[in-house]
Amino acid sequence: MQYMSSRGNSPEVSAAQAIINGIAPDGGLYIPENIPSARAEDFITWAQMPYQGRAEAVLQRYLGGFTPDEIAHCVYGAYNQTNFDHQEIAPLIELSPRMHILELWHGPTSAFKDMALQILPYLLTTSIKKTGESKQIAILVATSGDTGKAALEGFKDVDGTSIVVFYPAEGVSEVQRLQMVTQTGANVNVAGVLGNFDDAQNGVKRIFSNQGFITRLADGGIKMSSANSINWGRLLPQIVYYLSAYADLMHKGLLAYGEKVNIVVPTGNFGNILAAYYAGEMGLPIGRLICAANANNVLTDFINSGVYDRNRPFYKTISPSMDILISSNLERLLAEVSGHDSLQLNDWMKQLAADGRYQVSDAVRDRIQELFWSDSGNDEETIAAIRHTWEQYQYLVDTHTAVALHVYRRYQEKTGDAANAIVVSTASPFKFGSSVAEAILPEAVRRGQDEFSLIRILSEWTGCAVPPGIRDLDKRPVLHDTNTSPEEMQSTVARFLNL
Repeated sequence: MQYMSSRGNSPEVSAAQAIINGIAPDGGLYIPENIPSARAEDFITWAQMPYQGRAEAVLQRYLGGFTPDEIAHCVYGAYNQTNFDHQEIAPLIELSPRMHILELWHGPTSAFKDMALQILPYLLTTSIKKTGESKQIAILVATSGDTGKAALEGFKDVDGTSIVVFYPAEGVSEVQRLQMVTQTGANVNVAGVLGNFDDAQNGVKRIFSNQGFITRLADGGIKMSSANSINWGRLLPQIVYYLSAYADLMHKGLLAYGEKVNIVVPTGNFGNILAAYYAGEMGLPIGRLICAANANNVLTDFINSGVYDRNRPFYKTISPSMDILISSNLERLLAEVSGHDSLQLNDWMKQLAADGRYQVSDAVRDRIQELFWSDSGNDEETIAAIRHTWEQYQYLVDTHTAVALHVYRRYQEKTGDAANAIVVSTASPFKFGSSVAEAILPEAVRRGQDEFSLIRILSEWTGCAVPPGIRDLDKRPVLHDTNTSPEEMQSTVARFLNL
């Protein structure tokens, strides 16, 4: 299995090299030269396996050149009872008949990013050994909240690596901020960006495309890579949990292979729902991929019109991990559904850089609409969905999962589709405790309470336990207090790396 750039102007590379590079030299994203298949007999076998066995089977299809022992080392190093607080790793919870919640937040940082970022350090260090790479790997990350902490936790004190995380200084929840600025580890660096996530993400992209800076790093014995989902090594592990969820439905006798499921994903940067797309292309029987957006609904408008336009107001919402106007992983989908038409794709990406908008061809738009359905929800609707889910099911959800539930309810109202559904739950409700408390607790109980007091009260009120990674977070010392403008991000990286 080789990997090509979405933009078609870089040589094909091995899986190991794609993981080390993070992004292709031409600025494109690595995609597999072909998508492997999973047949009915595979799902029947997976239905009897634990999560780790399913992960091994899927990764072996994509990681050409990796031995079975190397893949097992990566899988069992990541997905174990030390790192995850649920033996099933990604449990599927029945909310109501034909609607299931896929809980992806049982890792150390209580967010779905752990599903990939616990295994990525193993994939990267294995790739370094396989390729003979001798340089120190500097992991550069832009985060809208959850990726940063998960990457820091995954790469802390990993030999041969250092990590730099940029987050929007005023654009994450207090829990997310404290998780990052209290992070321990001799090789970790954190900085707030004076702007929004798109400013941070664009700053990271500029650094990756600055050949002079890359040469300067190389002269210092450093090679840059990424832990964002632009790195195929981040996206690949996410494919596993969709295939695993379907196998769980089969194991529980809730469907037979071939019955279609709808998959509902709250998304901003498009990586999580793109992983579901790849699972579908492998053979997962998907009805519709339902893209749930918040007030920053650029993806909803694109799916419904074929026009991507980031020239719109940016809203700070109570679902901050979705506060994104430039969805990087959409480029991979465009490459796939256009038949790897790199000329078209390069033209669209140039238009996005120059004008902030592009319009895909009718054929590409129609193909996307066959696969995807999208709608959005505002903060008030998100709060209402949290409250409704608690009152009806006694199930507590965070502000991102609530957007997915709200949008799925709209989908059912508009289409009448009663197929089985998997709704992706991306974070513990306690990562966004004050907003969840607003939906659940009486105003008199909330009045005058700070974020962490609300978390404790919410836990007592609902009987739901606060995850260890959040409990007493406000009592840990702040170790990182750097803030930077978007223009100064490169010099901040240089300073962190002692260049």
